[in-house]
Amino acid sequence: MTHDERLRIGLTGSAELVVTESHTAPHVGSGEVRVLATPVMVNLMEAAALAAAERYLVPGHQSLGTHLDVRHIAATPVGMRVEARAQLTGIEGRHLHFKVEARDECELIGDGTHVRVIVNVARFDQRVQAKLERQGKP
Repeated sequence: MTHDERLRIGLTGSAELVVTESHTAPHVGSGEVRVLATPVMVNLMEAAALAAAERYLVPGHQSLGTHLDVRHIAATPVGMRVEARAQLTGIEGRHLHFKVEARDECELIGDGTHVRVIVNVARFDQRVQAKLERQGKP
């Protein structure tokens, strides 16, 4: 079992930040305009999905992002607050499906879908270590 019975469709989570220079496109290398970078918005959406579901996973398990399909549709300047929200829309075995969106203080700035897979952390770490060993790295 990877999760308890409280993990159910409809759960929501959120995450927020106030945009600083470290969140801008030039700082993260995704453009030259000093507005919220798309990778930062995506990270906030993932954090919202974690907030919705992670607390219902059994000890030794966590979820990993495997698919994102998002639009970044409006710019957000430095100093403005952004909130991302995620709603669990489907559970297929170990796969969790979310509807995600981000809004600044004025409007919707992004939306889309996100999929996460529940993994056993110890087994996952073993696979990662085996991959390193195949490449002759410590």
